[in-house]
Amino acid sequence: MNTGMKLVLAIFLAASSAAGQTEVKPAASAGAALPTADEVVDKYANAIGGKEAYEKLNSRLSKGTFELPAMGASGSIEMQAKAPNKTISIIDIPGFGVISRSYDGTTAWSQDPQTGIRELTGNELALQKRGADFFQAVRLKELYPKREVKGKEKVGEREAYLVEAVPSEGGPVKMYFDTENGFLTKIQLDVETPQGTLDVQTMLGDYKEVDGVKLPFTMRQVAGALEFVIKIQEVKHNVPIDDEKFKKPEK
Repeated sequence: MNTGMKLVLAIFLAASSAAGQTEVKPAASAGAALPTADEVVDKYANAIGGKEAYEKLNSRLSKGTFELPAMGASGSIEMQAKAPNKTISIIDIPGFGVISRSYDGTTAWSQDPQTGIRELTGNELALQKRGADFFQAVRLKELYPKREVKGKEKVGEREAYLVEAVPSEGGPVKMYFDTENGFLTKIQLDVETPQGTLDVQTMLGDYKEVDGVKLPFTMRQVAGALEFVIKIQEVKHNVPIDDEKFKKPEK
């Protein structure tokens, strides 16, 4: 396996969801005072349907495509999530094989044809655990006790509030929320991988409503020269999922 593919596998964040442009530049300064972090987070929660709508859901099955443009590779992706804190993503790339990443409520693990099964620890575990929270989108205050609006910047052609948030476990995260519609459009953080620490940017877009909640249907993730794109084609809620689906396979 080439180095590029190794890094793609290492930075693959199963819990992230969807796309935009990578360039982020300072926006023209505005005279109006900035909102508080809580105001920005509350607007986002309301924009995507609100806590009450999310709490009507107990599982999610998403299917779509996975593309590695620079490598000319593509395949399918299936993501399953179950409340309160279980998730698994499975990517199937013809000619390469199946890549899985999961959190079963206690243990986080990944599996690919190159390294086999690997249990995640440290910040990798913290990131996967946080991402597995089924209600994370409406629980940002609980997941990130320290939050501060740092200013206004542009994500692509749209202005966004930059919120720097520090989780209970793991390193700080930069979140960009559209100033008009409130949607989360970009996430930036350092990700620890077996190949070292990488600055990873995830652009989210193409929000669509499914069963009363709005979800991003496109995700573009960039780490240096590496990039992959996920496009969701189908989402189903409240489907039965056996807990065994998330368990780490025996070697």
